[in-house]
Amino acid sequence: MTDHKGYELVEIARKSGKIKKGTNEVTKFLERGTALAVVYAGDVNPKEIVMHLPLLAKEKGILCIEVPNKEELGAAAGLTKPTAAVVILDAGDAKSMLKE
Repeated sequence: MTDHKGYELVEIARKSGKIKKGTNEVTKFLERGTALAVVYAGDVNPKEIVMHLPLLAKEKGILCIEVPNKEELGAAAGLTKPTAAVVILDAGDAKSMLKE
């Protein structure tokens, strides 16, 4: 999935489904296995903040997408500030995008 698709997925899920924002929220839902997908920013510093997300997602069999920019990820999630990660709990109208 391309970077643009990652942002688009978050934006559509925010409008028609359910998302949670922030690394702690993402980690919580990944550990529970209730996440449909995770989108995280690659420009987070230090990297250790989000380094565990792809590993945990792979372990749970959950789609994990890296996008390059935390500011754009925050904007896609409806925030005025950057966010390191977003978890999609209900894809809403973006369900077909998850199958791609």
